[in-house]
Amino acid sequence: MFSRRIQQRARHLVTLLIKPLARLGVTPNTLTVIGLLLSILAAVVIAQGLLVAGGLLVLFAGFFDMFDGAMARVRHAATTFGAFFDSTLDRYSESIILLGLLLYTLQRPDLHDAIWPFANEQRWMITLIFIAVVGSLMVSYTKARAEGLGLECKTGLLARPERVVILAIGLLSGTTILAVFLLAILSQVTAIERIVYVWRITITSQTLQTSKADVGASLTETLSGGKTTQSETGDHKGRPYASDALSKAKDTSADNLHVPATKLGTDEVREPSVLPVPTSIPPFNNGVHQE
Repeated sequence: MFSRRIQQRARHLVTLLIKPLARLGVTPNTLTVIGLLLSILAAVVIAQGLLVAGGLLVLFAGFFDMFDGAMARVRHAATTFGAFFDSTLDRYSESIILLGLLLYTLQRPDLHDAIWPFANEQRWMITLIFIAVVGSLMVSYTKARAEGLGLECKTGLLARPERVVILAIGLLSGTTILAVFLLAILSQVTAIERIVYVWRITITSQTLQTSKADVGASLTETLSGGKTTQSETGDHKGRPYASDALSKAKDTSADNLHVPATKLGTDEVREPSVLPVPTSIPPFNNGVHQE
């Protein structure tokens, strides 16, 4: 959802903020753990009904999701385990925050939001929280599974930064149920987008492979002695040479060139006694002009 220009500016700003911490020796994994702890604190605060404070903590915890990546770039300490560790704890963080929101909802059967047009808001909120959790996990899983198959999959409407911002705005503005509704729907849309994207890539790849296989089979059939043509093995009148003479000529030529056999009679064929050598003279006396 966020444009690349916004993402690049945010990364640049975060990099400037993170450089003093890098000089102190703080590691990227340390920031990842701090982000998880802040998410747990945000969940506890939200469960107590302090939605505004919870929204601020959600934003603050979300910043650490960018801080650890920026720290890895600044310190040149990006590792495979660090990327795995960061993605795993991000899933825990998001699920724990939504758990805090679920606990808040269960304590308030009279939940009411002025913007929400339907009754039984508590039941709606519980259902939407469940769908949002599943959608968040599926967005992450589709990307990870595609990358496990060697495919890059960064497409989609609602990645983690967008989900953090939407939930924080909902908590801060008192439109929590609307924010969760957007998370539930758009996260599922994002997961489906990635499924379709990978499907299109695999179909295109299979089509290209099939086309290459067909071309290769046709070329192999032509070179291995399918029906010979005038331009390949016939003389200028279109008469084919004997197949055994052609195969022997191919075997004895280093450049896969062949010379025509000399006819002694109606049926007898004499093999050329001199091996062919590369030459600029056309292989046939009268020449064969190929269109």
